[in-house]
Amino acid sequence: MTEDAPELRAADTDRERVAEILRDAVAEGRLDMVEFEERLDATYRARTYGELAPITRDLPITRDLPITRDLPVPGAPGSRVSMVKPAQPAGEWAGRITGAEGSSNRAVAVMSGFQRKGRWTVPRRFTCFAFWGGGELDLREADFADREIVINCVAIMGGMAVIVPPGVEVVVRGIGIMGGFDHSEEGVPGDPGAPRVIVSGFAFWGGVGVERKLTKAARLRLKEERRQRKLSREETRKLT
Repeated sequence: MTEDAPELRAADTDRERVAEILRDAVAEGRLDMVEFEERLDATYRARTYGELAPITRDLPITRDLPITRDLPVPGAPGSRVSMVKPAQPAGEWAGRITGAEGSSNRAVAVMSGFQRKGRWTVPRRFTCFAFWGGGELDLREADFADREIVINCVAIMGGMAVIVPPGVEVVVRGIGIMGGFDHSEEGVPGDPGAPRVIVSGFAFWGGVGVERKLTKAARLRLKEERRQRKLSREETRKLT
C-alpha cells in the first residue's frame, strides 16, 4: 500500500499482514492488550490503504510476512516484504531464561490470598504457604531464573493454583494428607530449551492444582491464524 494512493481498496491479505505486525508487537511488549485489541478491531474494519497505514505507523517490522502481491508494508512507505512464510521464532525460550535473581522468592496467605502474575522473574526456588487462604502463581508471562525451578507449596486448609504455559515440562512431587496435589499435567514433553517446573510440598485438608493455559494474547493469535487459514482455503477454492 502506498502513501500516494490511500484511497485504494485493501484486500484481506493486506489486513492479515497488519494483524501479524500487531501480534508481533504485543508479544514483544510494544503494545498492551487493550491497544492490541483496539488496533486489531480497526484493522478488520479498514477498507482502504489510507485506513490501514496509521495502525502500524509507530511499530517496527520485525520479521518477513507472507503476501500475495508486491506491495509496501503499511506504515512503512517504500519498504517491501519478501514473499516467504514467517519462520518460527528461534530460541523462543532462551530470552525467558535469564539467570537473574527472582522478583520475589516467597508468598504467604493466612486467612487471605496472594497472586503472582504478569511479567515477573521466577527464582530457582519459590516457597508459598497458605493457611485458611489461597494463592495463584501464574507463570505464563514470567521469565525464569534457571532452566529448572522448584515451587514448594504448603497448603493447610487452603488451596493454590500453579498456571504454566504450554511447552513447559511439569514434575509434581507434592503429597496430600486429606488433601491433594494435581498430577494431571505431568508426562507432557517440554519444548526444546524450555524450563522444567517442579512442584513440591504438601497439602493438609487443602489442595494444589497445576494447570497449563495459553495467555490471552496467544489465544488471540491462534484465533487469527485460524481465520487466516480459512481465508486461504476460500481463496484456493475460488482459484480452482
